[in-house]
Amino acid sequence: MAGASFPTREEVDFVIVGSGAAGGIIARELAVAGHSVVQLEQGPYLQAADFRHDEWGVFHDHDMTWNHRQGHPQTFRRTANETATVRESVCSYAHNVGGSSLHFSGNFWRLRPIDFMEASVRGGIAGTNFADWPIRYEELEPYYTMVDWEVGVSGLQGPWDPPRSRDYPCAPMPVKGSDVLLERGANALGHTAYPAPVAILSQPHNGRPACIHCGFCLGFGCEVNAKSSSMITMIPAALDSGNYELRTNCTVARVETDEAGRASEVAYFEEDGTEQSQRARAVVICANGAETPRLLLLSDSSRFPDGLANSSGFVGRNLMFNGGSAVSGLFPEPVNAHKSIPATRVVHDWYEIDPNEGFYGGGGIDGRHPARSGTPMESALAGNLFGGPAWGAEFKSRLREEFTHTAAFDGHTTSLPLDSNNITLDPEVRDKWGRPAIRCTYMDHPDDIATMRYFMERSVELMEAAGALQIDASYPENGQDGSAHMLGTCRMGDDPATSVIDRYHRSHDVPNLFMCDGSSLVTSSRGQPTMTIMALAFRAAEYINQFAQGNEI
Repeated sequence: MAGASFPTREEVDFVIVGSGAAGGIIARELAVAGHSVVQLEQGPYLQAADFRHDEWGVFHDHDMTWNHRQGHPQTFRRTANETATVRESVCSYAHNVGGSSLHFSGNFWRLRPIDFMEASVRGGIAGTNFADWPIRYEELEPYYTMVDWEVGVSGLQGPWDPPRSRDYPCAPMPVKGSDVLLERGANALGHTAYPAPVAILSQPHNGRPACIHCGFCLGFGCEVNAKSSSMITMIPAALDSGNYELRTNCTVARVETDEAGRASEVAYFEEDGTEQSQRARAVVICANGAETPRLLLLSDSSRFPDGLANSSGFVGRNLMFNGGSAVSGLFPEPVNAHKSIPATRVVHDWYEIDPNEGFYGGGGIDGRHPARSGTPMESALAGNLFGGPAWGAEFKSRLREEFTHTAAFDGHTTSLPLDSNNITLDPEVRDKWGRPAIRCTYMDHPDDIATMRYFMERSVELMEAAGALQIDASYPENGQDGSAHMLGTCRMGDDPATSVIDRYHRSHDVPNLFMCDGSSLVTSSRGQPTMTIMALAFRAAEYINQFAQGNEI
């Protein structure tokens, strides 16, 4: 692996914790700008040649998403009155260079202007910390466009999309069978299905090839580098800068501060358990919406008794998951929804649910293959969606028909920020390094559950209009107990009493400490936050570079 090599006991300009959607971007931008950068990633540096269509490895051995069997437990409870217990999967994210941008679905919806000021326009919601962002869409739009072109996005401006300063660099992905049916249902009901913007290349771009439509996308790394992860789009340029060192299999334990209360070094474990600590002039934490608050809480001291950068008490609070619903339909003709990328069309007619419905929410619906049977092996293990025997010749016959004749219309929805939903340190369970495990406390707000039900009902209507013979529909009516989206736990804001970072991603409490990832979000988005996280990262890097060049860090 190319790149620089810096002694741990000599200060570098920046230590960046995490190399995912945000961390990879900030690393490239700062390194290319001439700053010395050390990036700490707790997983390996996988390449396209390392990826296989290994369903058992991905879904059961957790090759990319560690769990308690590998020494990384997490615990879950609904309320603070319960004792949290270890679960198979709570906050699910990849541990490797590129983070979850390596195995995500690639859905890349921009937020709209309303998302940034919805609390003021709609009004507060009792029992929540629903708030406006300190920035507006117009301020973030140039950075959304940077994501389009620098990271690589395929799409076509839709009738509901927010204004953009430049067209997509790549044409939309070709429509797949499940989305032909989504369009059919939408047209019959007077709704609009249009090309879904995705961080997957439909044509060669920036020296990378187009998608080969292998069908092993969600949960898998891309074997041809068509998926626009930070691993392939950002890290190589950082390494080529000569100012950047990538240290893999390094798990951060805490951020140390000096007598002035400034971040001074980052302590971490190497793969064999050796303890190291890298000195730095500034620290940027991009570890995701669960690991970032955990690290701050682990970095308590006499000056910061409640955790680093936590004078507001907002570190770990306001956890948002994004909601969802799943509706599958069996059709008389082959659909072959397992082929190609997860989704090629989206319906955004209910981006904002009419307030007359009596609850807050919104989101989108896209066409897919059923999530619990998206690959051949998982389909066989899940069994028949629509009933019948669980073994024998008829089981196999029905399984063969369902796998090729079924489409899913999935809802992706909002989540409200609640004090009671949070990331804290488990008082009893520890990981392989002896650190307190992530403890997740989460129960959806009643409006979130109503929104998920609403989107399930709309998806059923679309299925019926598309001609489904049988329909299977569900949503988490008793609340969610895990997610791949962990948002809002170190929110940005102008008021230090109600936020952790300012509008430039700088900690209110520690002037040389920055955070940028899902934890920065103030509201949840409509179910697809990664593009916004990347846009925020480009913007944060620009300001951090300006602060450094102006000697303001």
